[in-house]
Amino acid sequence: MSFSTLLVANRGEIACRILRSARKLGWRTVAVFSEADAGAAHVLQADRAVCIGPAPARESYLHIERLLQAARDTGADAVHPGYGFLSERADFAQACLDAGLVFVGPPPAAIEAMGHKAAAKRRMLAAGVPCLAGYLGEQQDDGALADEALALGFPLLVKAVAGGGGRGMRQVNHLHDLPQALDSARREALKAFGDGRLMLERLVEHGRHIEIQVFCDGHGSALHLGERDCTAQRRRQKLIEESPSPVVDAALREAMGRDALAAARAVGYVGAGTVEFIVDAGRQHYFLEMNTRLQVEHPVTECVSGLDLVEWQLRIAAGEPLPMQQDQVHLQGHAIEARLYAEEPADRFRPQAGRIAWWRPGVALEAAGPGGGVRIDHGLSEGDEIGTHYDALLAKFIAHGRNRDDAIRRLAAALEDAPVLGLPTNGPFLVRLLRHPVFRQAGLHTTLIDHWSEQGDPLLQSAPPAEADWLLAAGLLALGDGEARPRPPSVAGYGLQLQCAGQVRSLRATTQGRRAEVELDGRRHAVERLPDAADGRWRVALDGVQRRLVAHRDGSRLEWACDGGRLVFSEPPAVEPAQVVIDARHAVAPVSGSVVQVLVQPGDPVTRGQPLVCVEAMKMEMWLVARADGRVQALNAAPGDTVATGTVLVELALHEAGGAAAEAR
Repeated sequence: MSFSTLLVANRGEIACRILRSARKLGWRTVAVFSEADAGAAHVLQADRAVCIGPAPARESYLHIERLLQAARDTGADAVHPGYGFLSERADFAQACLDAGLVFVGPPPAAIEAMGHKAAAKRRMLAAGVPCLAGYLGEQQDDGALADEALALGFPLLVKAVAGGGGRGMRQVNHLHDLPQALDSARREALKAFGDGRLMLERLVEHGRHIEIQVFCDGHGSALHLGERDCTAQRRRQKLIEESPSPVVDAALREAMGRDALAAARAVGYVGAGTVEFIVDAGRQHYFLEMNTRLQVEHPVTECVSGLDLVEWQLRIAAGEPLPMQQDQVHLQGHAIEARLYAEEPADRFRPQAGRIAWWRPGVALEAAGPGGGVRIDHGLSEGDEIGTHYDALLAKFIAHGRNRDDAIRRLAAALEDAPVLGLPTNGPFLVRLLRHPVFRQAGLHTTLIDHWSEQGDPLLQSAPPAEADWLLAAGLLALGDGEARPRPPSVAGYGLQLQCAGQVRSLRATTQGRRAEVELDGRRHAVERLPDAADGRWRVALDGVQRRLVAHRDGSRLEWACDGGRLVFSEPPAVEPAQVVIDARHAVAPVSGSVVQVLVQPGDPVTRGQPLVCVEAMKMEMWLVARADGRVQALNAAPGDTVATGTVLVELALHEAGGAAAEAR
């Protein structure tokens, strides 16, 4: 099983992560990339790189034959799949083996056994691993599933039997919601995993999501590296993970570790795997699934264990035994990881696209200092375009401290020190969540953030600009670009109208060099642009009080991040651009993406709340619903179409004039 050159069949931060460990161990490396990723960081970090197709994943990162050809073309003799894409596809693992390549992962039979979630649960029950009640049968018609759902009771989960990562999973609280949940989950599962079969499972309300990291070698040895708490989720996808869990004691850790190893042994597992459990209010744990790959959140285990898990994967794939026994595993301190996504929490975590105008993670690492316990895994560069073809994950921030409070404090500071500017992200929300009393007191459950989102909780909203923010923005915009392109001195002053966060304020500014005098509500204030800090952040002063901003100016638009928040100020254009009038007569694409389903045809009558069109972007489905009763007048989309943000997909003739805007849910 020896090999010399490793091909990483993935992209982004995980590809960079794998390349780093492989090079450290002396293996040559090969990256693959789509046309959209030609200048990506993982391409530049590898010894060799091969383009494997256009941007859509099905034509590049999911195209098995092109990946195998890339291995042949570069002399690679091993493949690491990372996570996502083909990492849990048994046919890909088998294709690699058939091509004479070492597959850095479990045997295809183990992937197959755990990849079918219903069959996996049957195996777990046979192995004595506790499982929730559910339906695991082969009857897949809606009528049979409805009968089984009634027998199980509500609430319950509809789950795809293949895949993971929250794809193909829907919560159902009432029988009348079941048909749409089945249809949506089946469609998403088919697209993501090529398998539309579903299972049902009783839902543990207010549960905590706890997983165990296991490793097995090819010599019969196995061990676990403790637990990770992944309870902080939105839409069944993780946002914050930590180790150890704040709610797991030694007895529960031992019990879950024992059951996790029993699960791995039941399928002849080899390599790194994660056994996921749900823990209820009575501290009983139940098997959910086993992810037969490296997890996104593996860095927190690396921090508390002091081990390189990718190195372990590579060594096991090369035929080496595990380097230690269970009693030699010692976990120290506390580690927390936060996932930075291109998404807008205040808008139901809707994915975002755009160009990265500022991204300098070295600022956060330098602020933490050598041995400061901060790590940032990413594959980004300033100027990168974030599109809608792939997952919205931008980077992972990880902090390690002596205890949980220490780790939380360091992680929040790192997120503040290294923001992304140019497009909305969940970074400010993550900072607020980390400092929220419910999180600090380990009071989250897996659906609480979704509940906050539905209720419009202020936690998901950015703070509006304070008076000091308006003054600084006006002064900085009036000053122009400092020494490079200053505005002409203004003795008499001139008016400025600024907009930010839906508010508009009128100010007056007088400028001289790097200094501006700004008048707001009859009071005057001094704004000064000082020489920038060594790390590129702006240094500004308001009435003599200095502060640093991570800021980016683009014409009349000024964006900055400070104290964990993000604000965008702009001067309204002299002539408003033409806009589509968005009201109940138009169902508009909320983001750039692909149309995956159209439920109406021209002439069809519709009622308020009726689903019309589904658009998918960055692994999220968004339904456009009718906001008033009417009839379909025109249909401008078909399944498979790629649409831009703001495209009118359905036009309605309303029974009554007026109405609120059509919106995604």
